[in-house]
Amino acid sequence: MSHIVEGRTFEPDYLREGTRCCYLQLRFSQKKSLFAEIQIQDKDRMGTAGKVIKCKAAVLWEQKQPFSIEEIEVAPPKTKEVRIKILATGICRTDDHVIKGTMVSKFPVIVGHEATGIVESIGEGVTTVQPGDKVIPLFLPQCRECNACRNPDGNLCIRSDITGRGVLADGTTRFTCKGKPVYHFMNTSTFTEYTVVDESSVAKIDDAAPPEKVCLIGCGFSTGYGAAVKTGKVKPGSTCVVFGLGGVGLSVIMGCKSAGASRIIGIDLNKDKFEKAMAVGATECISPKDSTKPISEVLSEMTGNNVGYTFEVIGRLETMIDALASCHMNYGTSVVVGAPPSAKMLTYDPMLLFTGRTWKGCVFGGLKSRDDVPKLVTEFLAKKFDLDQLITHVLPFKKINEGFELLNSGQSDSSSSLLGTEHSSGHPGCRKE
Repeated sequence: MSHIVEGRTFEPDYLREGTRCCYLQLRFSQKKSLFAEIQIQDKDRMGTAGKVIKCKAAVLWEQKQPFSIEEIEVAPPKTKEVRIKILATGICRTDDHVIKGTMVSKFPVIVGHEATGIVESIGEGVTTVQPGDKVIPLFLPQCRECNACRNPDGNLCIRSDITGRGVLADGTTRFTCKGKPVYHFMNTSTFTEYTVVDESSVAKIDDAAPPEKVCLIGCGFSTGYGAAVKTGKVKPGSTCVVFGLGGVGLSVIMGCKSAGASRIIGIDLNKDKFEKAMAVGATECISPKDSTKPISEVLSEMTGNNVGYTFEVIGRLETMIDALASCHMNYGTSVVVGAPPSAKMLTYDPMLLFTGRTWKGCVFGGLKSRDDVPKLVTEFLAKKFDLDQLITHVLPFKKINEGFELLNSGQSDSSSSLLGTEHSSGHPGCRKE
C-alpha cells in the first residue's frame, strides 16, 4: 500500500541485506530523498495525526512460517508514546530466533528492532521528540528513572521487553490486522511502514544522518563498538582479540581501533571474513583450524603473552571460556558480547579468575541508549567510523523472506546483537553473529 503525503506517493522501495542486516527503506516513488523534500513542522502536517493509519507490514503469524506482507492498522500514539514512519530497518538474528521459536514471543507479531525513522505524531506528554524529527527506535529503553538508568554504569532499563510481553506500557498493542491484535517486539517492531513506541524507546538524531546506514546504530554496531569502548574500556597501545568476525565482531574491531589498540587479532573459521576484518582495523586474522594447539596457547605465543582484551562475539559456551583463557592471566579482561544459548549452564576452572582476570558481559555494548545513540550518529557524520563496511546485499522489501534465507544460508552474516547460531564444526569462532 502506498501513502499520499502533500501530493507525493510513498511506497516500499528496497531491502538491503548487510553484513549485519537487511534494510527496508521507504522513499518517494520519484526516488528522491525523503528529507530533501519534506520538513514537517508540526504533528498535523502529514494529515494523519490522531488517526488510524493503514499501511504495509511483514507479519509473522506463527513460528516456523514465512513473513506475510499484510495491510495493518496502526493506532495513534497514546500518552508518552510516539508514532514513527520507518525509513530503514534491518534484519537481525534476534528476529530470526522468533521465527524459529527459540525466543519467546506472542503471535501474531511484527518483529524488527534496528531502524531509522521520522516522527509522524506524538501522544500527550511527549517532550523529547516532535513530529518531523529523525529518530532511531530503541530496543533497549532508557527511562532515566530506574536504578539501572540512574547508575552511571548501568543500562538495562526496567522497561526492557526481554520476556516477550508484546505490548506497550498500558498493556495493549497499537497494531491490528484482519480484525486481530498484532503484538509488538522488543519495544520497537520495525518491519512495518509505521510503528508506535514509548518515548523512552526513541532517540532523536541529526537530520543529516543517512537512514539506511545509521539504522545499524540501533543495534549491532552499537553493541560491538560499545563492548570495546564502554564495557571493555580498551586502553591505547593494548592488544585485543575478537572471536567471531560477523557484523558485531567487525564493530568490536572498530571500537578497539577507535580506542587506540595497537594490535587487533580477529579469529574466525571462515577465512572469507578476514579481508573485511582487516579493512575495518584488524591487524591480523587467524583460524583455529590452522593449529592443533588450544587457541589460548596460539595467541600467547603470537603476542608474547600480552593479550589485554578478548571479546567473544559468537554466543557459544566453549568459545567464551577460550576467550577468557586467552587474555592475560593477571590483568586481562574478557567481554561476553554474543548472547549465550538459553537454559544452558557454563562450567569453567575458577583458577581462570582467581589469578586476576576480569570477566564481563554487556547488553547493547553497555551504552545508555537515548544518551549515546545520538552521539554515535554525530561521530559517524564526523567520519570517526565507516558503516559502509557492514553492508553487502540489496533486496526489494517484498523479498524479506529471501533476506532471511540469505541470513541462514551463510551468504550474509548474522545481524544479531544478542544471539548466534552454531555451525556444526564446533570450533571457536565458528558462529555467525
